[in-house]
Amino acid sequence: MSNADVLGRYGAAMMQTFGIPPRVLVRGAGPWVWDADGTPYLDLLAGIAVNSLGHAHPRVVAAITEQAGRLMHISNLFASEPQVALGERLDALVAGDSGLPARTFLTNSGTEANEAALKVTRLTGRPRLVAMEGSFHGRSLGALSVTAAAAYREPFEPLPGNVTWVPYGDLDALAAVMGDDVAAVVVEPVQGENGAISPPEGWLAGVRALCDEHGALLWLDEVQTGIGRCGGWLASATEGVRGDVVTLAKGLGGGFPVGACVAVGDAATLLQAGHHGTTFGGNPLAATVALTVLDVIESEGLLEHARETGDWLAGAIEGLGLSEVSHVRGRGLLRGVVLNQPNAREVLAAALEAGFIVNAPRPDVLRLAPPLVVTRDELQLFVDALPGLVRA
Repeated sequence: MSNADVLGRYGAAMMQTFGIPPRVLVRGAGPWVWDADGTPYLDLLAGIAVNSLGHAHPRVVAAITEQAGRLMHISNLFASEPQVALGERLDALVAGDSGLPARTFLTNSGTEANEAALKVTRLTGRPRLVAMEGSFHGRSLGALSVTAAAAYREPFEPLPGNVTWVPYGDLDALAAVMGDDVAAVVVEPVQGENGAISPPEGWLAGVRALCDEHGALLWLDEVQTGIGRCGGWLASATEGVRGDVVTLAKGLGGGFPVGACVAVGDAATLLQAGHHGTTFGGNPLAATVALTVLDVIESEGLLEHARETGDWLAGAIEGLGLSEVSHVRGRGLLRGVVLNQPNAREVLAAALEAGFIVNAPRPDVLRLAPPLVVTRDELQLFVDALPGLVRA
């Protein structure tokens, strides 16, 4: 089996939603993967911020093996201890020291977590949502209704409404559209798919205050930014902001499909029996893996590692003084390398040929979201190669 063999079959077997991928990956270890031709790559994307512990982490492999040999799936007609334990862990993580009750709905993905959150907002009885320009919340019709990109939205319109759009980071614009008909304001603490854009300092706290003033829910989409990616369990919590509804996925399962919608306070009881459901969400295997990921991040000090290593990486890249690079933005190990020309796809291709996996969410931005276990020595390989990549 080679790259060419498998990719030759891909086009005939698979719907063309992703085009033809450039490589066939067959195994991984830590932040490294190998393709079908035996070529190694430093994975600086981690399956789009998913593989928080890298590939084949021994504690995750052991947890999967043990739980799979015991019980994998039972549906939500029954309960399992791992499911309840994960719910308790996430409730405490999101509620923090607020003293408020919290409840979790477990899903398979971030999109599904956002669908559950959307239903929570509908049950407030208020008709309107406020979403941010540049946002990304998923591809299902509900999640798409609060995703900004016209290219994603327009083929499937009309979408569920009533959504008001405001510029990300503009508190005055948000204040101008708030009212007693607003069910929720939906926000990413850092806009990952928009190129790792952080809002101005204090903006998120201002959003929280406006939601409180108007009795609206603050819905924080931490699907990409949560579970250590930005250097804290939640990117919002590092700013001292608590959401009423928080959605999680990606890094929560370390590569295993799992997501969660966690609601706090009065929002925690809005979804009642029959309002929502899932067949696979919260199955014992997924819950066990998620609990293991949380334990490893905590025991290995990966929150601090993500903060310190991410800051070092941004400084190392900017320290190169490349005329082709404007600056590095983002937080923790979610970083956007902003280029001075819209040639990110060409740089991405050059990086792949040189043995580095990155992606280009915007024409002038490279996104770096490596596993939280990546070392500075491994990242230095990319830093050393970057001058040649941006000039390729």
